[in-house]
Amino acid sequence: MSTPERIQWDIELIRRYDLSGPRYTSYPTALQFDPELSAQTLVERARASADTSTPLSLYVHIPFCAHVCYYCACNKVISRNRDKAQPYLDTLYREMEQLASWYSADRQVNQLHWGGGTPTFISDAQMRELMQQLGRHFNLRNDDRGDYSIEIDPREAQDHTLEVLREVGFNRVSLGVQDLDPKVQEAVNRVQPIEQTARVLNTSRQLGFKSINMDLIYGLPHQTLAGFSATLDRVIEMSPDRLSVFNYAHLPDRFRSQRHIQAEHLPSPEVKLDILQTTIEKLLDAGYVYIGMDHFAKPDDELALAQANGQLHRNFQGYTTHSDCDLVAMGVSAISQIGDVYYQNEHDLNAYSDAVARQHHAIRRGVCLNADDHLRRAVITRLICHFELDIPSIERQFGIDFQRYFAAELEELSGLAGDGLLSLDAQRIHVSAAGRLLIRRICMAFDAYIPRQQPTQSYSRII
Repeated sequence: MSTPERIQWDIELIRRYDLSGPRYTSYPTALQFDPELSAQTLVERARASADTSTPLSLYVHIPFCAHVCYYCACNKVISRNRDKAQPYLDTLYREMEQLASWYSADRQVNQLHWGGGTPTFISDAQMRELMQQLGRHFNLRNDDRGDYSIEIDPREAQDHTLEVLREVGFNRVSLGVQDLDPKVQEAVNRVQPIEQTARVLNTSRQLGFKSINMDLIYGLPHQTLAGFSATLDRVIEMSPDRLSVFNYAHLPDRFRSQRHIQAEHLPSPEVKLDILQTTIEKLLDAGYVYIGMDHFAKPDDELALAQANGQLHRNFQGYTTHSDCDLVAMGVSAISQIGDVYYQNEHDLNAYSDAVARQHHAIRRGVCLNADDHLRRAVITRLICHFELDIPSIERQFGIDFQRYFAAELEELSGLAGDGLLSLDAQRIHVSAAGRLLIRRICMAFDAYIPRQQPTQSYSRII
């Protein structure tokens, strides 16, 4: 499969279809997770449906941050008291032991990710301890061929921190940057000089980290087209392997820290679109490949190669090359995907700790996939990862007549095709260069739960 054509910017299509919709890190989405479904049922179904001959992906959520970034919508605990980390880690180890007894079966861990919060909130000794505990309970790789990544706040990472991370087995880092404009940084309470970011990036390269991602956000207070364009120029000079460029959603009623941001300081919708268009054009001109939605990668990066080869996948960690892995997640609010099951831990830190103390796990809600869910998930995953769908292959895999099974969906797609978002025939659905930015809207046509959810404002805007 070849790399899709360069994206086409069509402002009229964007204005028409820029609604709210899922990001499809899962299907069914988290809105379908049922708190009435018992943990016992979820675990039994997960264990029964897991393929123990395949490798594992592990996720560890570390919620602590020393400073609050006003834009942040992550599940976090703001504290300067580093002593809070050890009790949390001790709880994590107890949960880890339970998860390993359910799912490890000596399966090789091909993917590992620590997220947060700020994972580097914990000390060097605690990082070593956490990795040792993971290695005690799960079959971690020791050949540096896995995909072992960690999110880093450059303000919280000294050279010795990076050395420890490399020593314990990490080979990928993701740097939070958001914007390099000092005025924007002050407005979101994240003052981070470019020299600080460049030092962490360069040290990571020197230490042999094989992939460096950088996170940016557009739509923050005081951002302008000229200012963000300057940020992009500096970022391109630093040449990260991957870039994630997220849209800031201002929801102060849901996220308390966002109340520090004044709505009148936010760029207008028109300016946000101008920033996004410039971002896409600059990154494509610099040689990056548009992977999908918010993500870009260099042509020789594993994500770009996986997309070109038809092997890209998507899960709660975003775009990934590990489609064969069950995802076992641990920590407060963490979401696992195992066999036929998704489930999420308690969202509140105290509730999480109490649950693990009582029952060795903290499962709060989840969903068991049925045959229709599996079919629709496969269709949505193919579209959101590769911008096209081979219809006969889906028919063979699931034993269906596609035209008959998805008659209503195909009728809706014909309208999208008429507007130039895609082309379709009996053999395939192909998303156009203009439709790629609106892939979430196209995938929504196959979402069986969307018609029963009114309104869809529970989701973020597509653009």
